[in-house]
Amino acid sequence: MPVREPFELGGKKIPPGTRTSIDVPVMQLSTHTPMAMPVHVIHGRRPGPTLFICAALHGDEINGVEIIRRLLRLTALNRVRGTLIAVPIVNVFGYITLSRYLPDRRDLNRSFPGSSRGSMAGRLADIFVKEVVSKATHGIDLHTGAIHRDNYPQIRANLDDPDTLRLAEAFGAPIMINADIRPGSLRAVASARDIPVPVLVYEAGEALRFDEVAIRADVNGVTRVMRTLNMLPGRKPGPRPGVVVRNSGWVRAPASGGLRTLAPLGTWVSAGDTLGVVSDPFGETETPISSRYDGVIVGRTNLPIVQEGDAAFHIGLTEGTKADAMALDFFEPHQDYEMGETAEISEEPEIV
Repeated sequence: MPVREPFELGGKKIPPGTRTSIDVPVMQLSTHTPMAMPVHVIHGRRPGPTLFICAALHGDEINGVEIIRRLLRLTALNRVRGTLIAVPIVNVFGYITLSRYLPDRRDLNRSFPGSSRGSMAGRLADIFVKEVVSKATHGIDLHTGAIHRDNYPQIRANLDDPDTLRLAEAFGAPIMINADIRPGSLRAVASARDIPVPVLVYEAGEALRFDEVAIRADVNGVTRVMRTLNMLPGRKPGPRPGVVVRNSGWVRAPASGGLRTLAPLGTWVSAGDTLGVVSDPFGETETPISSRYDGVIVGRTNLPIVQEGDAAFHIGLTEGTKADAMALDFFEPHQDYEMGETAEISEEPEIV
């Protein structure tokens, strides 16, 4: 078997069959303190794809940081084929300040491909593209809902691309959203390369919170994708296609006051169903929030105080298949339903 060449990243060479952590220099703070983006590379002895997994593109979306930590503890990665690039914190500036944005108030996921002479966001985007995306054949980008918003576990991707669809089905999330590519996003720059890099976006949970079920499920989802790519030994997993969503819409609060949510995430609803009730502080008026669509609740606000017009429930318009059964299939392996408590998990979840 021919010997693989070392993998180069951040000015360092990683020999085949080894793993290492690299601090990729970003820039200095005004205090003269250097800032770096942490990257962990596992370069297998045998050839295969190069998969990047990244989190905290938005600095307050921390679920993915814990997902990558647990993923890197799996002993199965000692036998990886190809190369795994794990970047737990891309937006290092936003992460340390618990902010979605960079100090210049720009959104990193709207600043790609960036420029070495651009804004702070543009320079960080440029570094990430040159050091990570340009070296990868596939990618998984980990996100959560925005602050005070919760997302039902879902994959967002270009489902019209056969290779991307294959990986999305292998992942096994209950919802697959055929999401448009937004200008300036990581997916946009990955898809625009000479050889496009298929990227899955995993959305689950809320900013600044760990969601235990979503974390454990994603570790399993990533390992399923890696097996599908022949990066891990063992039989390829069969596809677990989720309910496909090709359009969605927000239901907004019809009045201001206190919101009592009646419909949980993942619930299948019909147009006219009551999703919640908004009450004034005296209890003199109660205004129901009714669904405008048939579909599944893929996101919602967690704030109990709303103003008239606030986005309250995000409804995914599905392709005729109710999501209830898929939701149960997804959550049962990752949650102990007795007493409604999350199951105790090990540091090395089973690769299914």
